Amino acid sequence: MSRIHLSKADVTAVEEQYILDAVRSGWVAPLGPDVDAFEAEIATRTNVAHALALTSGTAALHLALLELGAGPGTAVIVPSMTFAASANPVVYTGAEPVFVDSRPDGNADPELMMKAIDTLRAAGTRVVAAMSVDLFGRCADYDEIVPGLAERGIPLVEDAAEAVGATYRGSPAGSFGAAAVFSFNGNKIMTTSGGGMLLSNDGDLIERARYLSTQARQPAEYYQHTEIGYNYRLSNVLAALGRAQLSRLDGMLKRRREIREMYVGELADLPGVHFVGRDKGRGDDEDNCWLTCITLDPAVTEVSPTRLMAELADEDIESRRLWKPMHLQPVFASHRSFVNGESERLFDRGVTLPSGSALCDDDIERVIKVLHKIVE
Repeated sequence: MSRIHLSKADVTAVEEQYILDAVRSGWVAPLGPDVDAFEAEIATRTNVAHALALTSGTAALHLALLELGAGPGTAVIVPSMTFAASANPVVYTGAEPVFVDSRPDGNADPELMMKAIDTLRAAGTRVVAAMSVDLFGRCADYDEIVPGLAERGIPLVEDAAEAVGATYRGSPAGSFGAAAVFSFNGNKIMTTSGGGMLLSNDGDLIERARYLSTQARQPAEYYQHTEIGYNYRLSNVLAALGRAQLSRLDGMLKRRREIREMYVGELADLPGVHFVGRDKGRGDDEDNCWLTCITLDPAVTEVSPTRLMAELADEDIESRRLWKPMHLQPVFASHRSFVNGESERLFDRGVTLPSGSALCDDDIERVIKVLHKIVE
């Protein structure tokens, strides 16, 4: 039996042709017609005015935070339930990440977010931005976050790294806040191998980020630099791959949602098994279903995430734990946090299941069969 991966890139002859055309055009540097087209197509898809193609979602977050004033002596609110790439760029700027805990679906608790801002300000800390994370392809609660931040005059940075193609109340992921970012890493719902995108309706923010992303080179006839820049621009070849993936995105979304429904239909009645993010009345048609995540209730089942993953691995099936919260990470142990226990509960009980759009029904049925054997 072949190995079943968690979220392997879904690449076809379409991508091969786009890349071949890009290479044959001679545009292989970090600029070119595919970069320009990719930025325009992503902006149109998300209904955002401007987009900037970069080497990673992390680079996009770094530039967004710099443009919003993050630096030494300032703080940025960051959800604790996320990957380290959300928090690390805050540290790059010299600002302090302050972590806030989750609601049961894993996304940031808006009430804790506002409490953190109010508490920090009362203590004299300057809060320059708050970050949301659209966890596992499910948008955060923007009906509460956006007005709460607007009332306080705090700009929002939407980390939609995992959420390309998702929506919230009909608006696309990536369209919320002063700036938003996508990741096109190899395991995401669409990929450029490695890459990301910065989005904003603020043209000045994007142009300033574009300048910094090209080593802050001044418009002179020789190489002149008056400030520190970064080598963050996406190559034209990888942008071509991204364009091909974007042309197939709706089909890949459809397949991931079908896989989610297969899991729900076959596993919902297993004792102690619950699906993350299906308890708030929002349908999976809003989520991009990047990864399907379950939790195991220790009051009902003796199967732990460690045991489940080990037995899946014995069957050559890849799975992973949910993100370890940032406030529990040794590297961030000294940073302030506002917690309610939800992210720690999800980490203690959660497992992500194979969800890639290239998986066939037989693959998913094999995973389901093994899960039944383990849990029952």
